[in-house]
Formats: sequence, structure tokens, C-alpha cells
Amino acid sequence: MTETPPLADQTIPEQERWLTPGVRGIGTASFLADVGHEIPTALLPSLLTSTLGAPAAALGAIEGVSDALAGAARFGGGVLADDPARRPKVAVGGYATTAVLGAATAGATAVWQVGVLRAAAWTARGLRVPARNALLADIVPAKAYGRAYGFERMMDNLGAIFGPLLALGLVAWLGVTWAIGLSVIPGLLAAVAIIYAIRHTPKPTSRDKVPLKIRIRPVLQGDIGQLMAAVAAFEVGNVAATLLILRASDLLAPEHGTKTATTIALGLYTAYNVAATLASVPAGRLSDRLGSRGPVLVLTGGVAAFAAAYGLFTINGAAIAFLAIPFLLAGIGIGAVETAQHSAVAALAPTDLRGSAFGMLATVQSLGNLAASTIAGILWTAISPTAAFTYLTAWMLLALIGLGLSFRR
Repeated sequence: MTETPPLADQTIPEQERWLTPGVRGIGTASFLADVGHEIPTALLPSLLTSTLGAPAAALGAIEGVSDALAGAARFGGGVLADDPARRPKVAVGGYATTAVLGAATAGATAVWQVGVLRAAAWTARGLRVPARNALLADIVPAKAYGRAYGFERMMDNLGAIFGPLLALGLVAWLGVTWAIGLSVIPGLLAAVAIIYAIRHTPKPTSRDKVPLKIRIRPVLQGDIGQLMAAVAAFEVGNVAATLLILRASDLLAPEHGTKTATTIALGLYTAYNVAATLASVPAGRLSDRLGSRGPVLVLTGGVAAFAAAYGLFTINGAAIAFLAIPFLLAGIGIGAVETAQHSAVAALAPTDLRGSAFGMLATVQSLGNLAASTIAGILWTAISPTAAFTYLTAWMLLALIGLGLSFRR
């Protein structure tokens, strides 16, 4: 006679197998961290120009230096994350340090202090990214990478939506300085969430520390090298979303006026973030269902969405309904692309080089975005917005060619 197995031993639903406490902890950390750093980011222009009396150029310089340091830190963070024993410390330290330094700008009395604190906070933020992504790969089986990274991206995008809204509420209630200072609370809670996730992560089997070593060639060998080339082409054309907002504002201003046009453009940007949030988990689920080539196929679909969006931005169409289409396409595209990039690297990178692989991906993303925004801005000013978006569309097409070659291989 066959006994019926107890409930605890029966087949666990597929969703529960990948959405473990560790995955939920990392997703919660991404949400809280994004809420925490979006508050000072949203209020930084007001702090510099209104409170400290700095010119707009100071904001550009501070943000440029901070982004550059974050990119360099992501590469260094990848080297640290190659050691499974160091990953938890780097992740927790990165989240906590970012929270404290970001909130500390509330007490700055000079522009240079804001610059130093912002740069240090962004450096800590860059260091933690590869460690977090490598920790997530340690928690879930390879067949669930897409869903796990899609969930993490969804939570991150939710934070990007909720953070600025919370900033507006805090400013109306307490003012800019207090709002920035209170951003330390969600930031530190993110560190607590990472600690919770680490407690549900398998402990390293070896107690020997992995020596710190920069390894580029081993990471780029094989399929991941060709994939990274296609990713680089995409990132060189992946312009900052602020240029999308500017394009919409410029097109809408003649009919609606500058103030109303800006408000509508920000509403379209909110729709972009909502689309990215909603697309992340379905993109990850599709990636898992399509098997070993799933991440490349989903990545290809996301890049194609960006190509279509940028192509539409070359057209001087000022209708709100028309402009909503490229914003939604770009939102869906970034939700698919970020999820697929992370799951592809987790699947293709050697386990002992997983940290370096994620560090290289984050560096390519950071430097590519900087190049895209800089060159597109120059083309925008020197020629026209149409020329800028034509240039960006060309990079999307090159990325599609690279992904096609990677898929065939």
C-alpha cells in the first residue's frame, strides 16, 4: 500500500521554488535602496541652487563625477564579489554606506561638501551592485534566473516610482533638508533586507579567501564575450531618460506652454517607469521558458523595442498619444533588457568569475550610458534632436546584429 506523502513533502508550486526568502530579501533591498537614494537625487537640484546658491553647472559637474566614480567602483566591486566570502560584507557595507552618505548631504553647508558626499555615496553604490547580483545567482537555480532577476528589477523600478513621490510629500511636510536627512531610513532598511537575504543564502563551502585579481580576458572568453560586445553596442546607444523627457517637452511646448509641457513630459516618464516595472517579471518568465537561448531572445526583443522608440523620437510629432508610444516602448524595452542581461551573465559566466562578470556588465552599462548621453547631447545641440535620435537608433540596430550573431553561435 502506497502512503500519501505529507503536505510538506508534496510538490511545491513553481513560483514558490524560485521566490524564496532570499530572493524576496534582495528584491526588498532593491526597492528600499531605490526609494532611499531617489529622495536626495530628486532634491539635489533644489539643495544646490536654492539652498546653497550654486549655479546649474555645479549640478552637472557633481553628477558627472559621481557617475564616473560609480562606474569605476562597479568594476572594482566585481573583483571583490568573485570571493563568495566577501560578497555579503560588500553588499551590506555598500547599502549602509550609500544610505548614510546620501542622507548626510542634508547637513552640507558648501557645494564642495555636497560634491564629496554625493561622489562617495555613488562609489559605495557602485561597489555593491556586482555583489548583490552574484548573491542572487547563488540563491536560485539556473532555470529560474530570468524570474529572479526580473523580480529584482521590478522592485528596483517600483522604488524609482515611489521615491520621488515620497520626496514630494516629505518636502511639503518638513522641507528639503529634513526630507534628504530622512532618506537614511529606507536606505538602512535596505541593508537590513540584504542581511535577511544573506541568512537564506548557502554559505561558501571553502573558507579560503579568493585573492583579489583583475580578470578580464577569462571573463570574455566564449559566448559571454560575444554577448558582451552586443550589450556594449546597446549601452552606447542607451541614452539617459532625461533626454527623452527633454524631447517630449520641446515638442509639446509650442502648443501647451513650457510649464504644462514639462508636466506632461514628467507624466510620460512616469508611464515609462510603470511599463518597465510591469515588463520585468514577464520578461524573466519568458526567458526561463525559452531555455538556454531565452535571455538572448528576450534581450533582442528589448533592444528592438528601443530601436522602435528612438525611431519614433526622430519624428517631430507633438501629439500626447503619439509621444506615449515611444515612452512605453522604451519602458518595456528597459524592463526586458536589464532582466535579460543579468540572467544571461549569471548563466554564461564561470561560477568563480561571476562577480567579475557582473562588475564588467555594470561598467559597460555605466560607461556606455555616459557616452550615449554625451554624444547625443552634442548632436542635439550642434545639428538637431532628430540627428541625435537617428544616431541612437543606429546603435540599437548594431546591437541587434550582434545579438543575431550571438544567437546563431
